[in-house]
Amino acid sequence: MRVLVIGNGAREHALCLALAHDPSVTALVCAPGNAGTAAVAEQRGVQATDPAAVAELARAVDADLVVVGPEAPLVAGVADAVRAAGIACFGPSQAAARLEGSKAFAKDVMGAAGVPTARARVCVTPDQVVEALDEFGAPYVVKDDGLAAGKGVVVTDDRDAALAHAAACSSVVVEEYLDGPEVSLFCVTDGHAVVPLVPAQDFKRIGDGDTGPNTGGMGAYAPLPWLSADLVDEIVRDVARPTVDELARRGTPFAGLLYVGLAITRDGPRVIEFNARFGDPETQVVLALLATPLAGLLDAAATGHLADLPPLRWHDGSAVTVVLASAGYPDTPRTGDVLTGAEQDGVVHAGTRRRDDGAIVSAGGRVLSATATAPTLAEARQKAYALLASIDLPGGQYRSDIALRATQGAVPG
Repeated sequence: MRVLVIGNGAREHALCLALAHDPSVTALVCAPGNAGTAAVAEQRGVQATDPAAVAELARAVDADLVVVGPEAPLVAGVADAVRAAGIACFGPSQAAARLEGSKAFAKDVMGAAGVPTARARVCVTPDQVVEALDEFGAPYVVKDDGLAAGKGVVVTDDRDAALAHAAACSSVVVEEYLDGPEVSLFCVTDGHAVVPLVPAQDFKRIGDGDTGPNTGGMGAYAPLPWLSADLVDEIVRDVARPTVDELARRGTPFAGLLYVGLAITRDGPRVIEFNARFGDPETQVVLALLATPLAGLLDAAATGHLADLPPLRWHDGSAVTVVLASAGYPDTPRTGDVLTGAEQDGVVHAGTRRRDDGAIVSAGGRVLSATATAPTLAEARQKAYALLASIDLPGGQYRSDIALRATQGAVPG
């Protein structure tokens, strides 16, 4: 199978690493890729959000399967163009990708499907925002209605900060705060069958103890020792399947990766958000534990044969990943700093590029992540941080508490 992966982040590097180890994959191309994907896949240049350009590239490399990594190309309709070219594509259509592209649309789908979620108001005027903040109270949750690279959400007790965030967006969703530990559950679907992957937990805020502004994610671990298998079944039954069925009922079937972000409240699981693709950094830990060959799973979803696959197989043990971010992230990331130690097993590249002189330099806010597996969560955590300690990035920053509370037997809040 010839596979083309679209994107240039850590998610795409993790996907390429898994696909490169799949014996059914005879050729692997990543476009545009980064310094990490270049080690395992042929690199091609492409404007990832240009549907026609991606479809043309898929034809040029004779791809049997295209895997669209980031959300922006999906919202732009890249999957539609690839399918129109007669090539199987893992990733939802433009219409179905609105599930991530518009928070208001996602809330509408959840309401119609009876999916448990936070009460919310869609606001387009300052007065509507004020009314919604008054209704739900603090902590205030204000979400940019559109795509914001994982940083469009403000959760704060500061009313002025909530109002300022709303004012910077053309449309927002204001909703009640959901209290409880968060869970990320990836569900592979072909628009009918739904197959959950192992649940993970990520850490959104920049600082230890969940302090500072939200980021795209500073680390993750899987599986979750405090989450029962029964709860995963409940999430699939009450959230994932009704959502997939509702989109099919609307004539916009969702085929690809349905990312369900949840809070486990005292009243049960409640959806915080949907994404239309693999999430970063959870992808690093989930794929590190997946024993089933990845290409066959993605191709089955892309071609409508997911129900024919045998149950997924998983490696024993745990996985932890810790993100190394550049100086200034998430406000104004500094780029161009030289990385040393980045070419090791377990290092998943995100914002990196290789200079003409061969040096690997930072090229984004989240630069890379150190990922490790081990028989226990505590051992995986120790290995991940040991790997991170062997990497040097001037001004680099990372959290020191990824998975810490879980290793202590606590349920992370």
